[in-house]
Amino acid sequence: MNEYQTFEMEEKDSNLGKVEISPEVIEVISSLAATEVEGVSSMRGNFASGVVERFGKKSLGKGVKVELSEDGINIDVFVTMNFGVSIPDTAEKIQENIRHTLYTMTALEPNRVDVHVVGVQFEDKLNQPEEIEEF
Repeated sequence: MNEYQTFEMEEKDSNLGKVEISPEVIEVISSLAATEVEGVSSMRGNFASGVVERFGKKSLGKGVKVELSEDGINIDVFVTMNFGVSIPDTAEKIQENIRHTLYTMTALEPNRVDVHVVGVQFEDKLNQPEEIEEF
């Protein structure tokens, strides 16, 4: 296997050359598509992406793992959902949005889109105005 794994697009009847898409591009598209779904609070990243974000660079592929195999493209999405949403319905919407967005942008259809719910986000009390008691 080569060091830089890419997915080669099907060639059309033109002699213009080939198009290759790296897994990182699929990760970014999938991550953005997942965060578009109502009910998704955030994507879970790893330690390295957290350190990078502290230095000001945002990791756009955060929370997504792409595996290119002989069977096709397998995508794992790790999300934190808002409290009160239907997890099965929201997970299905994430899968549908990733499939649709990936196909629209790259003409690729993933073999699997697995959604892993790794947390639930409750309302943040820090953002609510405090009541001040007067004496």
